[in-house]
Amino acid sequence: MRTIGIKLENIIFEVFQTVQCLLDSGADINRPNVSGATPLYFACSHGQRDTAQILLLRGAKYLPDKNGVTPLDLCVQGGYGETCEVLIQYHPRLFRTIVQMTQNEDLRENMLRQVLEHLSQQSESQYLKILTSLAEVATTNGHKLLSLSSNYDAQMKSLLRIVRIFCHVFRIGPSSPSNGIDMGYNGNKTPRSQVFKPLELLWHSLDEWLVLIATELMKNKKDSTDITSILLKQKGQDQGATSISPFDPSGPGSCEHLSTGTGESTPDVLAGSPEAGADCQDVVAMTANRLSAVIQAFYMCCSCQMPPGMTSPRFIEFVCKHDEVLKCFVNRNPKIIFDHFHFLLECPELMSRFMHIIKAQPFKDRCEWFYEHLHSGQPDSDMVHRPVNENDILLVHRDSIFRSSCEIVSKANCAKLKQGIAVRFHGEEGMGQGVVREWFDILSNEIVNPDYALFTQSADGTTFQPNSNSYVNPDHLNYFRFAGQILGLALNHRQLVNIYFTRSFYKHILGIPVNYQDVASIDPEYAKNLQWILDNDISDLGLELTFSVETDVFGAMEEVPLKPGGGSTLVTQNNKAEYVQLVTELRMTRAIQPQINAFLQGFHMFIPPSLIQLFDEYELELLLSGMPEIDVNDWMKNTEYTSGYEREDPVIQWFWEVVEDITQEERVLLLQFVTGSSRVPHGGFANIMGGSGLQNFTIAAVPYTPNLLPTSSTWVDCWYWKTSQGARPWRRLNSPSQQLLACSSSSMGRAL
Repeated sequence: MRTIGIKLENIIFEVFQTVQCLLDSGADINRPNVSGATPLYFACSHGQRDTAQILLLRGAKYLPDKNGVTPLDLCVQGGYGETCEVLIQYHPRLFRTIVQMTQNEDLRENMLRQVLEHLSQQSESQYLKILTSLAEVATTNGHKLLSLSSNYDAQMKSLLRIVRIFCHVFRIGPSSPSNGIDMGYNGNKTPRSQVFKPLELLWHSLDEWLVLIATELMKNKKDSTDITSILLKQKGQDQGATSISPFDPSGPGSCEHLSTGTGESTPDVLAGSPEAGADCQDVVAMTANRLSAVIQAFYMCCSCQMPPGMTSPRFIEFVCKHDEVLKCFVNRNPKIIFDHFHFLLECPELMSRFMHIIKAQPFKDRCEWFYEHLHSGQPDSDMVHRPVNENDILLVHRDSIFRSSCEIVSKANCAKLKQGIAVRFHGEEGMGQGVVREWFDILSNEIVNPDYALFTQSADGTTFQPNSNSYVNPDHLNYFRFAGQILGLALNHRQLVNIYFTRSFYKHILGIPVNYQDVASIDPEYAKNLQWILDNDISDLGLELTFSVETDVFGAMEEVPLKPGGGSTLVTQNNKAEYVQLVTELRMTRAIQPQINAFLQGFHMFIPPSLIQLFDEYELELLLSGMPEIDVNDWMKNTEYTSGYEREDPVIQWFWEVVEDITQEERVLLLQFVTGSSRVPHGGFANIMGGSGLQNFTIAAVPYTPNLLPTSSTWVDCWYWKTSQGARPWRRLNSPSQQLLACSSSSMGRAL
């Protein structure tokens, strides 16, 4: 590489000498060829800084070719920052041209960054000048975006492009500070903070819009479920040009009934727009995407001043202030989160405010968003492709597949593994998707192989839980990390694994707190005891329980306090709920915390925590292990009926008709609700396990009770059959004249 570099320098030097010789001999410095290209044009097309400098020094004119392509265009297209610097020295007006080029989507963004990065490194004053100019252009574009008469798609892309370049230049400036101070947003008056000043006009307009919409949402709210009905009425004909900044109640196209409560109408940004021309237009639908794009730009500008991983206090305050309007936007179009509200995925504190809206979206839609965002920015859209380098192939030994795979994956490049996987078994020629699927399938079985002592079977014998005694294997934490990598890789590449975990372990992956009902998966009797404590008054029973329990610690039984001073703190009727929760956390979390941490370390190498939280524990099981096929006939054949129901009863007929009509996904969700697992045991429904062993799926009549909740570990919505009217569809429980179907596969009834 060094030899090539030296040869290239020699060639450039020879060209430079040739140009000098020609000029000294009287050559025409501005003579164009048949395409209109001059010597300066050619020098810029190859980034020949010294040649361009001598040409300009000798009086070369700045001329475009016959197609209008200028020397500066060529410099920017090639990312030749040094040559651009020379051009600007002789033609200062070109500085503004370069800044304006940030709006040209035909130019590669990385080349523009490269040029502006070089220019900004020359001096502090040049750096500040570039940033201020970029901020001004971004502000102009942002205001255009807020005008409904503009092209949304073009203006949105232009604004975000300019802001990305602005933030990049800000971060790499000469002696750029990294002290974590939110410059310009916490009252600092340093010269660098002043480069954001032009953008404050845009943020002010954004704030005005959101306050206005919030006011109208409150005025027009008809009920608690319809917070988004605000309508525009056109006043007169749409005439005149669109103004951006002022409020103009009398302007053309203004909306008479939209006011801020101070006599001001909507920002005149609506005036003259085609979307404002129709009666009763929904202003939220008209503005949500535009305002959301500006919010994204605001977040980017706030974030570029903060250390990585930290959210700007000003931006958090902004989201809290406009919470209701932003929720309205997300309610209308949840995909806004992935298009513009990246801050929600990056800041759990903010995401928690919107999670209920996201979780309400169809599972299929969330899966699409998940993979769209997971794979965004990857250079290869083909998820699994043949690596270009033999070294990228995972060469594993079939006779030691777990250990050899662990060693290879731990050393592999994560970025390359995210892009694609190629596996070959040692001594075999086969490659391709079939081999990859076989690799994942074999590793699925190996991960829960008892020889490694990583996982232990749950009480029902079909799911697995991290083994609290896995330390008997000296490499157990490395293996847990590897298990997390395999599941993360499988999810990343949409490969299914043949493992089903306990509900509590899926919760650990998602960061969801466990509860006492999760204990049933590892110790049903202990779970019943905890349930009994909660259901009964323990004041006078003389249990003498304290906030400490005896448990296995590295093979020896020890008394472990549940909280500081737990050994001397008695469990009473008032604090028993705390006791049950702490016992649950000890059994289900603290006892296996190192194993969980190691697993998550590997899993999060491929799946960001912010994305996986889009799902609940049931959906995560489906993502990892797939949608099982459910045989409705087998289900019907192995169902019992109690409390007076018979197979021929109309309500039972309706139930099975609905089960046959619903989708496979809905059947799986029903099965999960009833049995706690999405899969049918090997051998079919005849092998469903209850708390006391094999127990058939059971349907029983349950009288309606006001405020009845399902006695189920899943705590999903309660559904009923509207039998009084003979209706088949499932509806939400709201009338005392209706019955419930209760389905149970264990001693814990699960109401439908």
